[in-house]
Amino acid sequence: MTRFLDIAKNRYSCRKYDKRPVEEEKLKLVLEAGRVAPSAVNFQPWHFYVIQEADQLEKFYAAYHREWFKTAPCVIVICANHEQAWKRKEDGKDHGDVDVAITTDHMTLQATELGLATCWICNFYVDKTSELLKLPEYMEPVVILPLGYPLDTADPERHEEKRKPLSEIVSYGI
Repeated sequence: MTRFLDIAKNRYSCRKYDKRPVEEEKLKLVLEAGRVAPSAVNFQPWHFYVIQEADQLEKFYAAYHREWFKTAPCVIVICANHEQAWKRKEDGKDHGDVDVAITTDHMTLQATELGLATCWICNFYVDKTSELLKLPEYMEPVVILPLGYPLDTADPERHEEKRKPLSEIVSYGI
């Protein structure tokens, strides 16, 4: 049985993909993992845009100018619907971005379990992405998630050196 922590340690930001397409069954499992993710008040204020046709991918490269990005055979754009997102009453905090982060994490971990790879992209041209997807004003593209079979690797033990120890990030009590 695969342990969750093993999956989490094996997930990494892939920047080199095999061009073979992601099978429909695997894509659906990744999307389903996102669908079942928790959200504030269970409002589920997200929408997933899947781009996998070569001509559409070619147009979409204008949203993120990195050569490695062009190797991914599938791209999922995860958007927050701010008309549906829960807003905290005390200060009006819109939780759409938090909910998108949760659903994206579910998708990245499901992809890893299936032998696929992803790279969480937040530094992209938001206006261009909105234009290409013809998004209404209330729909915000938050994450671009390339998806495919990896041609690079990452050592699952890298976390021992690249992550802060628990002693630096955990406090007990008030």
